[in-house]
Amino acid sequence: MTSSPTIQIALDCSNPHRQAAFWSATLGYEVDNDPGFIRQLLDEGTVTEDEVTTFDGELVFATGAAIKDPSDARPRWYFQKVAEGKVAKNRMHVDVQVGAENRAAEEARLVELGATRLYEGQQGPHKWTTMADPEGNEFCLS
Repeated sequence: MTSSPTIQIALDCSNPHRQAAFWSATLGYEVDNDPGFIRQLLDEGTVTEDEVTTFDGELVFATGAAIKDPSDARPRWYFQKVAEGKVAKNRMHVDVQVGAENRAAEEARLVELGATRLYEGQQGPHKWTTMADPEGNEFCLS
């Protein structure tokens, strides 16, 4: 391999646009959407009306949404619509690190955004709150 790979974090979900809104607010990202480009693809016949929808009044692809770090320092996230729902605990999860002094306030903010508080965890002096996003995907807040 001649160059280092880049990564994109992909998350299966039932409502990609709601998930993108939640996670962009959680991580300080911005939604990566280009309604003008989608309109151009529609006008060219490259995509059909069945492949697009509107979310918060904006033209979007129906089955996917993405968020990006405004500084491009962190990976892009992609949310893809799937038919099946989540049925078990995540095998991989995200740790959102805000610092012990900010954890309570951040937890309250994330609950307002649609997260659910699940339980507290601790390993040695390190403490965290395990939470779930609006579709039940677990993540840790520390």
